[in-house]
Amino acid sequence: MNRSVCRVMMGVAGLAVLGMTATLAGAQTDEVKEKPPLYRYVSYWTFPRAHWADVDKDNATGNQKILAPALADGTLVGYGDDENQVHSAEGITHDNWWQANSIAGLMKVLEAFHKGSGSSSPLLVSSTKHWDQIYISRFYNWKAGSWKGAWRVLAFGNITNRLPPNGI
Repeated sequence: MNRSVCRVMMGVAGLAVLGMTATLAGAQTDEVKEKPPLYRYVSYWTFPRAHWADVDKDNATGNQKILAPALADGTLVGYGDDENQVHSAEGITHDNWWQANSIAGLMKVLEAFHKGSGSSSPLLVSSTKHWDQIYISRFYNWKAGSWKGAWRVLAFGNITNRLPPNGI
């Protein structure tokens, strides 16, 4: 009797494993649907550690004067800033970003920063490195909200060989 029960249990377990494998394989073949393009402007900074508290203060007050109204009027769909806890000696320590549904929205906010003299503040001049980049994503699943102490993982890849000629 014990042998029969054991065989039945092994058979049920085997079917469950096969069912899970088939489900996982099916999930991997589901096509990800392309979404409307989301444009992100990122400004990367390298600051000496002595200025990190000043960067946090500036992000909490100075940037809000431009970014919050742009979010409220629909120019932006999101914005934020990050402190890079794990970095190389010459790597980025901070970044500021904003995202919009159009390049025009990104540039409108960038122009507001330049008009407000934010790009020539003594704090920003103290950075040892700075560069900007624009990213375009058609595959995303972001959620609005505010996080403190959160982790962000980025992955970049060359997908142009899989896109149609007008895909970017």
